[in-house]
Amino acid sequence: MNALAQVQLSSKVTVSGLKQTARVNARTVKTAAHCSAADVTRKAASLAVAAAVAATPLVVVEEAFARDVQPYAGLTPCKTSKAFAKRQKTEIKALQKRLKKYDPESAPALALNATIEKTKTRFANYGEAGLLCGKDGLPHLIVDGNLEHLGEFAVPGLGFLYVAGWIGYAGRSYVQMNKETAAKPTQGEIIIDVPKALGLMFQAGAWPLLAGLELKNGTLTAPESEITVSPR
Repeated sequence: MNALAQVQLSSKVTVSGLKQTARVNARTVKTAAHCSAADVTRKAASLAVAAAVAATPLVVVEEAFARDVQPYAGLTPCKTSKAFAKRQKTEIKALQKRLKKYDPESAPALALNATIEKTKTRFANYGEAGLLCGKDGLPHLIVDGNLEHLGEFAVPGLGFLYVAGWIGYAGRSYVQMNKETAAKPTQGEIIIDVPKALGLMFQAGAWPLLAGLELKNGTLTAPESEITVSPR
């Protein structure tokens, strides 16, 4: 009886132990499946976020580019313009065609090679300067006050006005001084006094300030009494 009771007790313990082990294994499988599904979900979410982040700069760049070119219909950057590249290719091809007529070491050939290199450099500079080209392949200057294109017209225009005013103010100062100091003003205008002219030329470098002071003092323009008025 005792032996039979021990056998039954051991079998019950073994069966219960197997049941508990099976339950633990089932929970482990469910947990692993749940974790793997969660991992897959996280990975998918991460990929979606990465794709969204990668696509965002492209949209921003395209919108910014569209805003930049929108006010200038028909104009494209010279660097990417097919007409501009075609014009460069045509000019270089014409020079190379002329180059074939001369000996490689001759003076005309060397001059043409130098011209070809200058042409390539000129087109490269136009492309890198951010100029806009039309359908004709030629750069078009933007003069509407856009700060990105300030160097295309405003800066050269102001430089031209400064140099023109410098020359004009120096010439005016020479004529006035010659009229006041020379015994024969007309002769002094025909034969230029170079030292005097050079001195006035250096002084005229500050002509905007000098002209402003003269305007303030009333000596920039001639008085009304010296201005001839035709009878009416």
